[in-house]
Amino acid sequence: MSRYNAKTVEAKWQAVWAEQRSFEVEANLTLPKYYVLEMFPYPSGRIHIGHVRNYTMGDVVARYKKAQGFNVLHPMGWDAFGLPAENAARDKGVHPADWTYANIAHMRDELKAMGLSLDWSKEIATCHPGYYGHQQKLFLDFFEKGLVYRKESWVNWDPVDMTVLANEQVIDGKGWRSGAVVEKRKLDQWMFRISDYSEDLLDSLEKLDRWPDRVRLMQQNWIGRSQGARISFEIIGEDKPLEIYTTRPDTLFGASFMAVSADHPLTQRLAKDNPAIKDFVAECHRMGTSEEAIEKAEKKGVDTGLEVAHPFIPGKTLPVYVANFVLMDYGTGAIFGCPAHDQRDLDFARKYGLEVTPVVAPDNADPEIGDTAYTGPGKIINSDFLNGMEVEAAKAEIIRRLEEMGKGTAKINYRLRDWGLSRQRYWGCPIPMIHCVKCGTMPEREENLPVKLPDDVTFDKPGNPLDHHPTWKHVKCPGCGGDATRETDTMDTFVDSSWYFARFCSPRADQPVEREKVDYWLPVDQYIGGIEHAILHLLYSRFYSRAMKVTGWSDIDEPFAGLFTQGMVTHETYRSEKGEWLLPEEVGHNDAGDLVELISGKPVTIGGIEKMSKSKKNVVDPGAIIDKFGADAARWYVLSDSPPDRDMEWTDAGATGAWRFVQRLHRFILEHIEAACPVHAPEPEEFPEAAKNLRKSAHKTVAKVTENIENLHFNNAIARIYEFMNALGDFKSDGTEGAKWALREGMEIIVNLVAPMMPHLAEELWQMLGHDTILVETRWPQAIKALTVEDKVTMAVQVKGKLRATIEVALDEQAKIVEEIALAQKSVQNAIGENTIRKIIVVPNRIVNVVI
Repeated sequence: MSRYNAKTVEAKWQAVWAEQRSFEVEANLTLPKYYVLEMFPYPSGRIHIGHVRNYTMGDVVARYKKAQGFNVLHPMGWDAFGLPAENAARDKGVHPADWTYANIAHMRDELKAMGLSLDWSKEIATCHPGYYGHQQKLFLDFFEKGLVYRKESWVNWDPVDMTVLANEQVIDGKGWRSGAVVEKRKLDQWMFRISDYSEDLLDSLEKLDRWPDRVRLMQQNWIGRSQGARISFEIIGEDKPLEIYTTRPDTLFGASFMAVSADHPLTQRLAKDNPAIKDFVAECHRMGTSEEAIEKAEKKGVDTGLEVAHPFIPGKTLPVYVANFVLMDYGTGAIFGCPAHDQRDLDFARKYGLEVTPVVAPDNADPEIGDTAYTGPGKIINSDFLNGMEVEAAKAEIIRRLEEMGKGTAKINYRLRDWGLSRQRYWGCPIPMIHCVKCGTMPEREENLPVKLPDDVTFDKPGNPLDHHPTWKHVKCPGCGGDATRETDTMDTFVDSSWYFARFCSPRADQPVEREKVDYWLPVDQYIGGIEHAILHLLYSRFYSRAMKVTGWSDIDEPFAGLFTQGMVTHETYRSEKGEWLLPEEVGHNDAGDLVELISGKPVTIGGIEKMSKSKKNVVDPGAIIDKFGADAARWYVLSDSPPDRDMEWTDAGATGAWRFVQRLHRFILEHIEAACPVHAPEPEEFPEAAKNLRKSAHKTVAKVTENIENLHFNNAIARIYEFMNALGDFKSDGTEGAKWALREGMEIIVNLVAPMMPHLAEELWQMLGHDTILVETRWPQAIKALTVEDKVTMAVQVKGKLRATIEVALDEQAKIVEEIALAQKSVQNAIGENTIRKIIVVPNRIVNVVI
């Protein structure tokens, strides 16, 4: 019996699909559409097994929806700008474009080897002028509508690489690449006005009912809506008050100090004449700008010597500190500290010997405040007119009184800040703005788009190569025609991925999008990607959709109707005696069965199941897996191992098991074709009992697999297919036409059901079964409802409340017949014995209760 040759068969069907353009689509108003999209990859050079899992999930959905008659858009592209290409240029002397396009070519071949149903005619790369030129057009449109502006803002500055770093690139206060101590600097930055949409972005999360709850919660927390109060404190001896924002105005009577940011205007003024404040500000600027960095740092401050008057306690003053834990861009950059009910404030108060007054207590009793602040519910104490109130009532009352006094007002605040998009890098989308001494900052003329990156750049100096270029930045002003300078910052790569889903709708258009195309295809029906993109990428894409609506490019607010976040792929790790990571192929067992290094024979320790990474040498190469087992087996395994939203552990044993199933299914069809009726034979009128049961199993499987794929429960769908494979294997044909027809129906159904997961094998088997039309153009099987309904049920029989037997009866059988069958059971008769039956209670299709 010939063994299934995956390499030959997979190449064959990939060629057929390409030749027939099976997955190329256009907008068609006569067909229902379905848009499937996986988060596009960065072209690092090789796909990893996580890519295999991610893109296989999307492919299952795309193939299934196509089989259901949908016009399916399933495109692929490359998130191709970014720092790794510049690093390659510096480290290897290769141009970023050459490095990037070579990687794209290699990864494209790897993805094609997976047999994905992608429309490659719509391929895009964000580093191509045909993409980023339209991104520049959108930028100019946003600028015209006031959605983009330029302002001075604090950034992380690497003094060696001479570039702005994202918070994630600051490791222990140092640049991730240079190792230099990072500074905080004020630079002119281009900003998207995303904060104007805070309320809409937050409120609209409720409508995204096909998004995971945890992603919506993460976005909700990032947007960070808080209700509180803005309060004015009189600074003793000063003309201007100190404005603060607080979410806990109910704790005002527990205030013991004020704290302002190192970047607060008051701090900046005082630092000019106060060396201690000046030095402390410099120390704060050596911290990262992220909330996480500030939260982890030791809480420090310096006393300004100023005091403010408490608005409700006559004669009470509070010292004003500059503190390293107050953010200038949240609220007003100033707070009052209530140590008893805020852990950060308590740490600060203990360090500087400030008073701690509890003002919220459970059960009206003073809480003991040691090293932990009390942040729970309770009633107000030690607070004059607020005493005895619940927290929310106290908030409302104190805000009312502050408003009466003209010293405060209710205020809603959002944590979400405007999006800074300026990056001091070469390999990014140029910002199409020009700086003129006479006219100011001017937008580039649209006829000059795209503003292309120069090819002749060098990376032999720190900083931005566009700044160093001898000619590129020198241009004429579009306003006055005089000498001017082009903006040398490029856009954050998050911009590139914030609208690519829209460009896919018309990727060769001579404008950002064709309106009729995006109106047809958007929103994306099913978006698939990692949880690590749950906040920024998704939030920025949601903003971009709103901005594109404002500028007339689309009519949708939400880009992704359905979102699925898949788990990671993990693998066992190994360490040598010296603690070095070892490759799996460097490890084996000695004669005693101990785990050892194969070369040295020295003991090896298992490092545990971890996320795959090159540094830990536990990366699985998909190319090697496909060469060994075939793409279908790899696809089947990554889908079958665990629920798709959870992490899965890669094991060679699991991949081998998937390969064995491929062989088993192929062998079964091959061995049973002759026992089945001819293709397209008419359905006979009679079926033997075994054939009836096989048909019931087949159609129940269709119904369950359909439901499982709809809900993205791929592992459950595969479990149902395994069960039906067993039913097929157990089927014994009696040679009648009914048996032959049921066998063919069962074989065709299982081939159809595995097609989204193992498309090459399915096409081969479909052809073996005698079909002329390729399977990818075949409709999804429909379950016959009458064959999915149970016609028999199992009922429990109890005597004196104890289970004595189970019986199988026809569904909705008459109660009298159910009683007769129950009483005929030997175990029931023994339980009744010589006793008299008082009554028999039959609960239809569930239970028989004999009362004696």
